[in-house]
Amino acid sequence: MARVLPVVVALILTVYALIDCLQTDSARIRMLNKAVWVALIVLIPVIGPVLWLAAAKHRAGPRPAKPVTPPRAPDDDPEFLRQLRNLDDEHEQLLNDWEASLRRREEELRKDDDGDNPPEPPQRPDSSSEEELGKRSDSGDDDVR
Repeated sequence: MARVLPVVVALILTVYALIDCLQTDSARIRMLNKAVWVALIVLIPVIGPVLWLAAAKHRAGPRPAKPVTPPRAPDDDPEFLRQLRNLDDEHEQLLNDWEASLRRREEELRKDDDGDNPPEPPQRPDSSSEEELGKRSDSGDDDVR
């Protein structure tokens, strides 16, 4: 077991470095080109993969720190509260417009009722047309799609 462990570690290191080398963009590789690095990794068992992992790639610079802002509850966010206030104002205005329109229509109806033209009750269709409608709805042949 003690003799096999270094071989397994070297094999795993070589496979990892080879896959990493093949997947790395050529623009990020420094010193040698990709084909030479692949040859070094495969031909020099432990040193090639270690060199690849240690020195071959340009490392990305440190990431800029994200500004840490604590999460806000909606009732602590002034922008959210402003939007709610605007929404309330819009709804209030819409409701007032509806009420004014309803009052105006009621006044128009009262004026019409005061005149000599009483509103006529809705007329019922005669019985023959009701029978015709019943036949159409029952037969199903009239419904062509």
